[in-house]
Amino acid sequence: KCAFFLLCDWLTEVCDSALVSNLPPSSFRSSSQLSSSHAPGFAKLNRRDGAGGWSPHTSDRYQWLEVDLAQRTTITAVATQGRYGSSDWLSSYLLMFSDTGHNWKQYRQEDSIGSFPGNSNADSVVQYKLQQPAIARFLRLIPLDWNPSGRIGLRLETYGCPYTSDVVSLDGGSSGLVYRLSPVPRRASREAISLKFKTLRNSGTLLHADGEGALGLSLELERGKLLLLISSSEPRLLASLGSLLDDQHWHHVAVERRSSHLNLTVDKHTERVQMPAEFSHWDIHVGAVQSSQKPEVSKRNFHGCLENLLFNELNLIDLAKHKDHHVTVGNVTFSCAESLSVAVTFPGPQSFLQLPGAAGASSSEGVSVGFQFRTWNKAGLLLTFELPQEGGVVWLYLSEARLRLQIHKAVLPSPNKSACSALNDGQWHAVELNSSLSVVVITSSLRPCSGCPAEEDSQECKNPFNIFQGCMRLLSVDNQPVDLMKVQQRLLGNYSHLQIDMCGIIDRCSPSRCEHGGRCSQSWTGFHCNCSESGYSGATCHSSVYQQSCEAYKHNGNTSGHFYIDVDGSGPIKPQLVYCNMTEENTWMVIQHNNTELTRVRPSPGVNQHSVQFDYSTEEEQLLAAISQSEHCEQELSYHCKKSRLLNTPEGSPFSWWLGGPGPGLVQTYWGGAHPGSQQCVCGLQGDCVDPQHYCNCDADRMDWAEDSGLLTHEESLPVRSLVLGDIQRPGSEAAYRVGPLRCHGDENFWNAAFFDKETSYLHFPTFHGELSADISFLFKTTASSGVFLENLGIKDFIRIELSSSTRVLFSFDVGNGPLEVRVDSSVPLNDNRWHRVRAERNVKEASLRLDELPVATQEAPADGHFHLQLNSQLFIGGTASRQKGFRGCIRSLQLNGVTLDLEERAKITPGVRAGCPGHCSSYGSLCQNQGRCVERDNSFHCDCGLSAYTGVFCHTEVSASFKSETSVSYTFKENPYELSRNSSSLPSSIYSDMTLRGENVTLSFRTNQSPALLLYVSSYYREYLALLINKHDVLEVRYKLDGSRKAEVLRSRVKSLANGQLHTVTIRRLTDSVSVQVMSSLHPVLSSGQEPFAVQCYLNFLILPSPESDDLDPDVARLASLGFTGCLSVVHFNSISPLKAALLHPDTSPVIITGPLVQSSCGSSASVNPYAAENTHHQSDQSGSVGSGQPLVNAIRTDSALIGGMLNCFTLFYWVCIGLLSITLNISFMSNILLKASKGVMEAFALLSSNANQSNIVQN
Repeated sequence: KCAFFLLCDWLTEVCDSALVSNLPPSSFRSSSQLSSSHAPGFAKLNRRDGAGGWSPHTSDRYQWLEVDLAQRTTITAVATQGRYGSSDWLSSYLLMFSDTGHNWKQYRQEDSIGSFPGNSNADSVVQYKLQQPAIARFLRLIPLDWNPSGRIGLRLETYGCPYTSDVVSLDGGSSGLVYRLSPVPRRASREAISLKFKTLRNSGTLLHADGEGALGLSLELERGKLLLLISSSEPRLLASLGSLLDDQHWHHVAVERRSSHLNLTVDKHTERVQMPAEFSHWDIHVGAVQSSQKPEVSKRNFHGCLENLLFNELNLIDLAKHKDHHVTVGNVTFSCAESLSVAVTFPGPQSFLQLPGAAGASSSEGVSVGFQFRTWNKAGLLLTFELPQEGGVVWLYLSEARLRLQIHKAVLPSPNKSACSALNDGQWHAVELNSSLSVVVITSSLRPCSGCPAEEDSQECKNPFNIFQGCMRLLSVDNQPVDLMKVQQRLLGNYSHLQIDMCGIIDRCSPSRCEHGGRCSQSWTGFHCNCSESGYSGATCHSSVYQQSCEAYKHNGNTSGHFYIDVDGSGPIKPQLVYCNMTEENTWMVIQHNNTELTRVRPSPGVNQHSVQFDYSTEEEQLLAAISQSEHCEQELSYHCKKSRLLNTPEGSPFSWWLGGPGPGLVQTYWGGAHPGSQQCVCGLQGDCVDPQHYCNCDADRMDWAEDSGLLTHEESLPVRSLVLGDIQRPGSEAAYRVGPLRCHGDENFWNAAFFDKETSYLHFPTFHGELSADISFLFKTTASSGVFLENLGIKDFIRIELSSSTRVLFSFDVGNGPLEVRVDSSVPLNDNRWHRVRAERNVKEASLRLDELPVATQEAPADGHFHLQLNSQLFIGGTASRQKGFRGCIRSLQLNGVTLDLEERAKITPGVRAGCPGHCSSYGSLCQNQGRCVERDNSFHCDCGLSAYTGVFCHTEVSASFKSETSVSYTFKENPYELSRNSSSLPSSIYSDMTLRGENVTLSFRTNQSPALLLYVSSYYREYLALLINKHDVLEVRYKLDGSRKAEVLRSRVKSLANGQLHTVTIRRLTDSVSVQVMSSLHPVLSSGQEPFAVQCYLNFLILPSPESDDLDPDVARLASLGFTGCLSVVHFNSISPLKAALLHPDTSPVIITGPLVQSSCGSSASVNPYAAENTHHQSDQSGSVGSGQPLVNAIRTDSALIGGMLNCFTLFYWVCIGLLSITLNISFMSNILLKASKGVMEAFALLSSNANQSNIVQN
């Protein structure tokens, strides 16, 4: 708006008049000229006077051409041309502007780029329109590059229009200006103050506006930054903008009030802040702040010049000139007197300044040097000179942002002194150095040369320190000021690669390019973003380190737990901490609030309603975004009542209601399980309320306890914000309520996909806007070797990501300074029809590309700055505008700057593209562990754990149980071998698919402190058996009897102390006549492994397992069975059967019998530190042979092991497996701690866990 830019005339009128063509030759100056016919006065566009333009005596980067426009002028464009009829032209140049002919300021494109493109021949005209008009009297052009086959040659023109202004100068003392409104001001909906200022001082009160009461609004300069303060008893900072504002150049400021907020603008940057409602009146003080009602806000008043001070379109300086009665003026001048201060810039490693007198002093009075400097670097040599009488060299330098002095003497040790610190803050710091008779004194004030000639090898100029990059001014040697203009004219001293009569310092951290709260630090040449604790990464803290949903965490292989999710990726919404429950088929995101427990309502005297607010653990925008991107959300709402009505009243208005949805929420008069607006509970919807005349159980108004509970599932009404309960004050009324946490599952963005079946097919979307910061991420899978994923074009600019070969992804773009490519090469083919993830980012520091988990490839941005990416065509996905090199395959979860593109919706209306993309198991099937089977879905996949001894979303959660000595579990494979032929179609176990059992795989883990103990028993009807036990010496034994005529083979482990409370895993594998055993320990990876063959021949017939109490049992086994087992067994697996899992998780549908207490726990987890702790435990017991339903003791969010396995405990397990085997000859080898026990038997097998010898009625035949 005009009030912000102070260029209303330029915005509304044409401002493109030629400014140079009519100037006299005296308006032109130059560093040198080749001859009188090459003088600067001939440098006018399209003129052939003289030699046809200006050429300097020497073509180097120290030359310049200057034009005096006679008055301050608005400059909108610059045009250049080479020297007529020659091979002399510029190919690039710099532009400088000034009001006085000194203190030049470089014009930069897009805040960063300093150079301008020039010509490619001598005759064509190249015009550059300035993005922001410059206002100056003097223009200086500095050649950077020219035709290598010619010389510097130039003709130029500038375009613009006259600039008018009103100026006032303030001396920092008593001078000032006060504007007072009329006694009864009319409050406007919009008020604005705007001005321009320039100053050499970095602190002072620029403006103060008195409000009503004790409030005031102040604009203050503090260390070169502009602060907006609300002043009362304690000043409060509202905003801080700008930097280096004490550079003696004009800076624009605007303060605009709109209703309850203020917009503060400094130059081109605006910040919006809330304004106190009490501040509704303005009395404006400029310069000297004097108010009888308010204390002074700042100790120092502003010293400098103001221009075009406007208040609501009123020109206050003009009113002051005409002595308007609303304006009080004190000691001001209506002009801008500027002090001359010539600065010099040391921009790079080849910069140096050598002055006479500084290289040595022969007098006994020594050397005196003074100067001011400013820099961002922590280190650098400031000056050096000799002490000839003492035979030493003085070095004054910065180290770790401290000023240090070092003297190298031929005889004496070298003293080292330091002064001040934090001198790399960009502020001016003054230094005085005096040496006399080897005594050196340093002083540094203001809470405030360099380098060497390339050909100089003398001792006094060797620089052992870092080079200095920064600005200096007010140089003096032996108390005499140094005339830097003479230095520039080569009349004094020597220099190289300096910028004289300007300070080229740039604050790259104002405004900060570090996003999401990243902390910006800088040096002279660049800036760095510290992203720690921000939750983001990258050169500018742009990319989130967190996933966008629980669904995404799940498919990274994570299990249940608390996670930070960033719902909009690189967008403005902050990450939020949620709980991800991955124990169910759906992955639930759980967001807690301040009261999720069942809470009893306690009436308050005189209060007819009870109201409660719910505060959620996440911020508003996080909460709504999480709900929006989820496939389904729900929240439990329940009311327990005793003579307390809920919704239905005779007149129709409800007793109670709740508020839900965005912001404070809207009033909702339905209850959980019912439809919005129905004023019903779920029983009313189903027609089963306790009183058919009402639609809620509680509305029956009975003295018995009743309940109305259900799930709220309409996302527009979620989350529940507050609850109001009305019928709670009557005698006998009692009530309790519960509002559960918000639970959501699914991620509509994560699975959003499209399939491109032709190279000519594509989707198109609106133009991508990523001018300075752009990130693109997606997943793809294909069988093609190349294709373009994404492309967006501009006039010259473009951005593209493509699969350039079967092993390479290429990210390319052009922002007007030439194409740039970033590539990542894969060692494996990418056209393997598996999902691959691509993440590309371009910011002001670098471009980066990442493929899957390969190292990130980066390309730094050009050193001379950054350009805006300017695109104007449609964004093409899966193809290009030319319909060539299109992509064939699937693209999924495509996000640009954190916003997901809805590929599926667009694909539904686009020929050649199909919505969705199946086939996820090829990529995610490896997440299904422990024999889990990946099952495809339209969007997603599922791990079927039916054949695994584990459970959980990825079949990764161990199933463990704790047993007492009286606990037993029996698993029956087949009840009667003689029924096999009659009932062969209903075999309860898959092991009978082959009548000859040629092998088995048995695994289990145990943890116990009991010795001796029986772990596993397998027996047949004919007394053959396999037993796994720990003997009295804490050694694992495998007893294997397969021939009734021979004694049992006893195999003992060489490893002892297995009854030590630690977790041990046993694996038994047999194939025909070879058996291997392995024992793994939580303390030792492999305890023992090997094979010890022995010959056993037996022919197994169908037998039945006798009771463990049978006299036919081996005496040792019977004795161990009578002791029972106290400890833990986990992940018990026999071929495709998981008896323990069946008993714990599916007792009603599995052939199991449980006797005694059976407690599910996480004792089998190797991560369990204390297996005897209890947490969210599920109990199962049965006195009649069936399994109880179980009830969780703790209603809390836990990890998978807590939610499924319950609390850590010590377990007792006695496992009996009874199997029928057919004619097998075994050769057994022993590989660790195992007891296997097999014998001939009928096709009935029992898995008995921790069976007590007294429980003889388990098996009956």
